[in-house]
Amino acid sequence: MNDPLSTTGLLAQVLPAQALTAEVYADPPGVALFPDEEAVIARAVDKRRREFATVRHCARAALERLGVTPGPILPGERGAPRWPAGVVGSMTHCAGFRGCAVAHAGHLRTIGLDAEPAEPLPDGVLDAIALPEERSGLRRLGPGAPWDRLLFSAKESVYKAWFPLTHRFLEFDQARIELDPAGGFTATLLVAPPSTVIGPLTGFTGSWIHRDGLLITAIAVPAQI
Repeated sequence: MNDPLSTTGLLAQVLPAQALTAEVYADPPGVALFPDEEAVIARAVDKRRREFATVRHCARAALERLGVTPGPILPGERGAPRWPAGVVGSMTHCAGFRGCAVAHAGHLRTIGLDAEPAEPLPDGVLDAIALPEERSGLRRLGPGAPWDRLLFSAKESVYKAWFPLTHRFLEFDQARIELDPAGGFTATLLVAPPSTVIGPLTGFTGSWIHRDGLLITAIAVPAQI
């Protein structure tokens, strides 16, 4: 199989060394799924099937790098991936990108990833996902990345990092994002801080990159903080 999978690409640039990554920029042919995964995707359209299969291809490559024998990666609660015991991870896909990062739970507590095309959001979406102070903040940023799409991506990464710790839904207006043009962001949670194994959860810090027509945001919370 002609497989352009990379383990040193964009994800590795926004995550700590404890997170092992794998990504591709096109769907390689002939990606095999486990029978249980096939059952999940049996009635999906071709686009959804390719996304599902290729991102799991990335996940298995990342798990092998971690020293974990790959098996089926099935959707669990609210669609979150069910990782092997002792592993945390996150998967993401968009047009032109599929990627995954995993880590031993003893090294990282949670990972949140999101990839988006580096294009402005469709009309009306920003008003639906952004707080008034976030919209004001975007107007102050000036030229650079598509800031509205980056804000959306950061909120997606926040949710993916939040859910494994809390098993609770989080609305777009329940996290306030501040973007740093230098490649970082902070997320302040606007909900009563849930108690987790790492203490009261009040927010996250993350990183982002804008390259090759893509925006990628990432959060990785150390196991010991």
